Amino acid sequence: MPQAKTLPLILVEEGGLGAAGLDSHQRKWAAANGFTGKLGKLLPLPDAAGNLSGYVFGLGAKTGGPVLATGIAAAMLDPGKYRLEGALGDPTYAALGFRLGSYRFDRYKSGRAAPDLVLPKGADAAEVGRLTDAAFLARDLINTPPNDLGPEAFEREIRAFAQRHRMKVKAIVGDDLLKQNFPMIHAVGRASAQAPRLLDLMWGRASDPKITLVGKGVCFDTGGLDIKPAPGMLLMKKDMGGAANVLGLALAIVDAGLKVRLRVLIAVVENAIAGAAFRPGDILPSRSGQTVEIGNTDAEGRLILGDALTLGDEEAPELMLDMATLTGAARTALGPDLPPLFSTDDALADALLHEGLASDDPLWRMPLWAPYDKMMESKIADVNNAGSTPFAGSITAAMFLKRFVRNAKAWVHLDIFGWAPEARPGRPFGGTDQGIRSVYRVLKQRYS
Repeated sequence: MPQAKTLPLILVEEGGLGAAGLDSHQRKWAAANGFTGKLGKLLPLPDAAGNLSGYVFGLGAKTGGPVLATGIAAAMLDPGKYRLEGALGDPTYAALGFRLGSYRFDRYKSGRAAPDLVLPKGADAAEVGRLTDAAFLARDLINTPPNDLGPEAFEREIRAFAQRHRMKVKAIVGDDLLKQNFPMIHAVGRASAQAPRLLDLMWGRASDPKITLVGKGVCFDTGGLDIKPAPGMLLMKKDMGGAANVLGLALAIVDAGLKVRLRVLIAVVENAIAGAAFRPGDILPSRSGQTVEIGNTDAEGRLILGDALTLGDEEAPELMLDMATLTGAARTALGPDLPPLFSTDDALADALLHEGLASDDPLWRMPLWAPYDKMMESKIADVNNAGSTPFAGSITAAMFLKRFVRNAKAWVHLDIFGWAPEARPGRPFGGTDQGIRSVYRVLKQRYS
């Protein structure tokens, strides 16, 4: 059986057609079709006999274009085998962009097969592989509907992940959460037919720097008794996007063999409505000893994170980082593509911002503005989970979480959306990875 032909995908910067190495026939064809290298323009190239000989693809301006622009081409190409030529720039990220753009979620609907890429010379195959796998893991989990990824199924997925990557794992489930002092996780998830749980994963040598990742794993969020309107529930399968991205980041860390003692804490619940549901006006104890008045049952993510962060904080890690699809206010302020970053460490925050831009995984720093902490005051408890004002919602949520971090040498909170409402370079529509590459690159620099 003849081997499938590998077609070239020739990358061309704006105005760079003359340097693309095309023959005279191909140059005339490209010019006749108005190809200039404009970002996202894909043009098939015929040979002298009129047969398909490859494609040219526009990268846009030489500076300032998306690092993962090749992902746009991958989303448009037919199934087959391709190789990259022309203005590759960084061959690793050119290949990574292509691989990320080729993502398909076809578990429930048959679709077009993804194009295959032969890695270009100079590309780091291991890096491309682990960052692709990390992103695909996060995307697959977020895209899976809640009837197939409730708390029980999510625990199975996490256990399978731990086994694949030789991580120790334990789970605290149902009323055992009360016995072991995780009352807020229990309260949020107790109304569901599937019990709430806390998954605790460990990897690496005990003597290495302690890095702790915490993920919000709300498999579906009705809003609880403060029920969301119907349109607000449509995307709530993605409310475990923080946990999904934490697992993707953990995959990259473990696969790269970074010199850290990695701990992953994921609080897994469904915020459901039933007779056992927690109520507005309830006062919940927390693992930290602080009491929390419930101003809104739809501000549940910060509750489960509070208990998980307290556990992680007890061993004073060098870095504790959480990811959560936490607030609509973050989307109002910065949109779906730019997650707010909150941090107690200025140098770390600057490094994350820099690496985010370099890897097409942008973040934007927001302040831990202490005067806003009073917006969360309660007259009868230590703090209210929602507060009395609609202002500064992502900041007040971060300030709430900060109450549960006392010993960690550095803390980072990423308020991610976890969803691409429309396709972006390297990010097809649907559940998506955010923050994985930016955080991984910083950790790789520090702990390789």
